[in-house]
Amino acid sequence: MNTHVAKFYNLAFALVLALASTVVSAAPRIAVLDFELKDLTLAPGIPAEIARTASVKPMLEDELRKSGYEIVSIDIASQQQATAGTGYLFDHSDVAAQMAGKYGADYVIVGRLHKPSFLFVYLMAHLIDVKNEQLVGDYLSEVKGGEKKLTLKGVESLTVKINQTLNPVQ
Repeated sequence: MNTHVAKFYNLAFALVLALASTVVSAAPRIAVLDFELKDLTLAPGIPAEIARTASVKPMLEDELRKSGYEIVSIDIASQQQATAGTGYLFDHSDVAAQMAGKYGADYVIVGRLHKPSFLFVYLMAHLIDVKNEQLVGDYLSEVKGGEKKLTLKGVESLTVKINQTLNPVQ
């Protein structure tokens, strides 16, 4: 094999490796904030509902990882510092985006477990583009019952909707 052909193959191989690493690192980086509980029932804030609310974030992070996204961690202290009270980050996409941008996220998900009844809850999530500080997705998933597997089904539904927003051709 002459040297020009060998150089060509080496260059082509290097280019393929560079492109492959670019594709791998091109997965959107998503930060998921802790979901907050908005309980409108006559017995708000029971321990089981607080625990269910706390379980949504790790479930959603797991489902997003399975879908190929890179998860960015934001500590609870930073979240608490950025908020001016319950619902603030949910209602202020710009503030949530600015906080997530400090951690290198492309998108941030701000969520709420809304409980208007003892019979069902709504998992609500806002997908925010960090660069533009704009809401790009507003999702709702109804969960009937308090079992963990039902909450997971609601989280899976949110993940499908997020995937449809970020990968519309799928």
